[in-house]
Amino acid sequence: MRRPSPAARVLRDRRPDLRNVPGRPLRIALFSGNYNCVRDGANQALNRLVGHLLNEAGAQVRVYSPTAREAAFPPTGELVSVPSIGIPGRPEYRLALGLPKAIRRDVRRFAPDIVHLSAPDLLGRGAQHFARTLGIPVVASLHTRFETYLDYYGLRMLRDGIERYLHRFYTGSDRVLAPNAPIAEELRAAGLGERVGIWGRGVDRTIFTPDRRDHEWRRSLGYADDDVIVLFFGRAVREKGLDIFARTIEAIRSGGHRIRPLIVGDGPGRDAFARQLGNATFMGHLSGAALGRAVASADIMLNPSITEAFGNVTLEAMAAGLAIVSADAPSARALIDDGRTGLLVSPNTVEAYAAELDRMIRMPDHRAALGHAAAAEAQRYEWAGILDHVVDIYRDCLSRPLTQKPSAV
Repeated sequence: MRRPSPAARVLRDRRPDLRNVPGRPLRIALFSGNYNCVRDGANQALNRLVGHLLNEAGAQVRVYSPTAREAAFPPTGELVSVPSIGIPGRPEYRLALGLPKAIRRDVRRFAPDIVHLSAPDLLGRGAQHFARTLGIPVVASLHTRFETYLDYYGLRMLRDGIERYLHRFYTGSDRVLAPNAPIAEELRAAGLGERVGIWGRGVDRTIFTPDRRDHEWRRSLGYADDDVIVLFFGRAVREKGLDIFARTIEAIRSGGHRIRPLIVGDGPGRDAFARQLGNATFMGHLSGAALGRAVASADIMLNPSITEAFGNVTLEAMAAGLAIVSADAPSARALIDDGRTGLLVSPNTVEAYAAELDRMIRMPDHRAALGHAAAAEAQRYEWAGILDHVVDIYRDCLSRPLTQKPSAV
């Protein structure tokens, strides 16, 4: 076996000393699958974390990620583009094919204290191995239930293999950040034990608040004041439950309700979704005050997705004061107290969704009570404290021995 390189020895030797240097900024190398290619909940959470690290924690951060020719939004912090290819059928996503030598050299020059992996892709796996050779602690955060996507694309036969790969990826990390308690318990039960921590999410209540409800805006879209607006909120992709949502609306209409759903979000499945829904109002992608107004101006959010890791849109709709009818998935159970702050429904069961939606339409007082309780519950989710906890986990990670010994370079 070859001896570790001088660079590896320097990085290993300096870790204990650097912990005790007063005022020295923490250095984080963050590896992302698509840091600003797609405006989804995972990427927005990562950008918010980087902003907090830079502006509140006084850290130094370098982000490594595939980039798109036209970014979905400006990235927070210093972004290093990693060579990548477009994913067939999903061109908005990019895939890095590994960790190139140029990126390895850049990481060495940056000399991070922590390597944070946000995706179990080839880039993340390569960065994990490289961090091991350098003796740098690895923190992995779970943002997406990738194994749940396969059923939506006819790839169920790959699930066992994907789950084994994900298990190797997360067990190869020193700390794993789950988005909520149910998923944390799953990871602990899978053998990760005390390595598992929780990185939850907050909600921006300057955007998502019942105060943004706008009756004039509703009227401008052709809704009557007594219309009940059912909201779809999220990316228009199969794994968000588009088919279940459309079939539930069809069942409700068959039961005599005149429903024109409000669709907030965009994606490659939009055209097919529009054809299946028929009469609906598509707003496309919105942000800021316009997004807050659209969400708060609906009445019920129907969320049939079972692929969420946290459920950002559920929390945002709760903060806006909507009654929520959601799939009974771990992410939703972590946010919703069934019957008090929302309703949980057996996943993929159109009849169950339709029955609860019918009840919400017919019982405006109950609908309002759910919305009020949801808005009150959302007050607990403060970004600052949640992100401070991630910084605490970084520092705790530096104070402990590595889970796996560094390998030779």
